Amino acid sequence: MKPFETLIRAVPDFPQPGVVFRDITPLLADAGAFARCIDALAEPWLGQGVQAVCGIESRGFIFGAALAQKLNAGFVPLRKPGKLPPPVVTMEYRLEYGIDRLQARADALRPGERALLVDDVLATGGTLAAARALLEQLDADLAGAAVVIELAALQGRGRWPDEVPLHALLRY
Repeated sequence: MKPFETLIRAVPDFPQPGVVFRDITPLLADAGAFARCIDALAEPWLGQGVQAVCGIESRGFIFGAALAQKLNAGFVPLRKPGKLPPPVVTMEYRLEYGIDRLQARADALRPGERALLVDDVLATGGTLAAARALLEQLDADLAGAAVVIELAALQGRGRWPDEVPLHALLRY
């Protein structure tokens, strides 16, 4: 039984020179390792009253839906524009090469509903910060965020408030 972290491949110079891409597909292909990863992702949130898990498009859907099932919570997809039927709420955020947006259905969460954000990777923190702001627009009670991988050199954690829990399973 391999530890799940051994199944994440480092791919140098992908998608461009100087970048080391962390490939999660071997982890996803191994049912036992994926289950152990979800168990580890769930552990800090057990007994925390999470009612909804909000997964960020697209790989956040994979981990978020499985985590929602483990926590006996609903799943809310946070999507790119134009993928959800109206009415939606939108949060715009800056990327190093432009602007992007995240959307959620306006009725996806009830006011005060305890929600957990989930994504596969925390890099610069822009997407996670936008997702947090989107949940604030929906008047959710943010339990925190969970990511499988944190790319520590990119300092994305610095864009996250210290008083809100942020758990990363692996740091590179």
